[in-house]
Amino acid sequence: MFNVYPLYDVTLVRGKGTKVFDSHGEEYLDLYGGHGVISIGHSHPHYVKALKDQLDQIGFYSNSVINPLQVELAEKLGRASGCEDYELFLCNSGAEANENALKLASFHTGRSKVISFSGSFHGRTSASVAVTDNPKINAPLNQQHEVSILPLNDSEAVASLLEKGDVAAVIIEGIQGVGGLDQGNTEFLQDLEARCRENGTVLILDEIQSGYGRSGKFFAFQHHGIRPDIITVAKGMANGFPIGGVLIGPQFEASFGLLGTTFGGNHLACAAAISVLDVIEHEDSIARIDELSESIRKSLADLPGLLRIKGRGLMLGLEFDFKVADLRKKLIYQKKIFTGGSANPNLLRILPPLNVTRDDLNRFTTALNELLVESEDLKINNGYE
Repeated sequence: MFNVYPLYDVTLVRGKGTKVFDSHGEEYLDLYGGHGVISIGHSHPHYVKALKDQLDQIGFYSNSVINPLQVELAEKLGRASGCEDYELFLCNSGAEANENALKLASFHTGRSKVISFSGSFHGRTSASVAVTDNPKINAPLNQQHEVSILPLNDSEAVASLLEKGDVAAVIIEGIQGVGGLDQGNTEFLQDLEARCRENGTVLILDEIQSGYGRSGKFFAFQHHGIRPDIITVAKGMANGFPIGGVLIGPQFEASFGLLGTTFGGNHLACAAAISVLDVIEHEDSIARIDELSESIRKSLADLPGLLRIKGRGLMLGLEFDFKVADLRKKLIYQKKIFTGGSANPNLLRILPPLNVTRDDLNRFTTALNELLVESEDLKINNGYE
């Protein structure tokens, strides 16, 4: 294998609900969901049955034939999200969704410049990595794109560029994931929407990580009363089956060949994505997010070294006054709990499945408190304080 991933010494072989199991039979609590991909829990029975039943029928054919599952998915996604007047283009990943969104914006406006924001992460492919705020993964080939990365929540900086009339799109995450759970505030986002309208610029909301109920609403932008031109989705969309989507506003005109994909919208992917929406509806998953979020915030408030809790709903970042890499290792190896990191080395990230329980979260807060108290005791005993 091309060695590009730092790996924890854990081999996972099975998952059920919020738990995963390694090759030695050890159980772990999964509060990270493989970068926020597991939305309804590992091996949910409705999800598993949907995939098995579909595989018994037909797993794949290209987009040259009618696939009723695509229409069913589009209609259910529209109803679940409240975005019924958008149209859907299906692809395979978040990066691909953002690529197509940016391409569509450029076609629509006849422009090539893009604005994104500090701390952003939109993917690793050509244009999506160009609008990502990480020079280490941005190759010279990608740097040919005309991109301005501006400070988040700086309306004046955005206005000065948009007023030139040559910006095709502004792309922004509903809540930043990799960047560390920062987000645009309501005043900024509403101003951004208005200025994009005034200057004929397409507003793209990247909801790849923050969508599908994780923030307490179906999309995180819905906390701010705005309406994007394009919305991109992926991660939680099919509970681990590769899929991505672009929700496209009614002002965009489709034409044959404008966008395309070989694997996007295949039968298996659609069956997986439909089953996720079914579960979210039948289990009323989003309705419980705010209560769980408030509960875990209260239980974490007095942790040693905790500076602040960032994010919304069950997309949370715990920012400490120390680097958390060692803490994450202890959570995995000593407490058997998976969490995530971010570009902020002091931030511990949790992205649990939407079916996470209060007991699961209590287990996490207890484990975290034990490790931090133990760490404080070691400091004192070794003369650091």
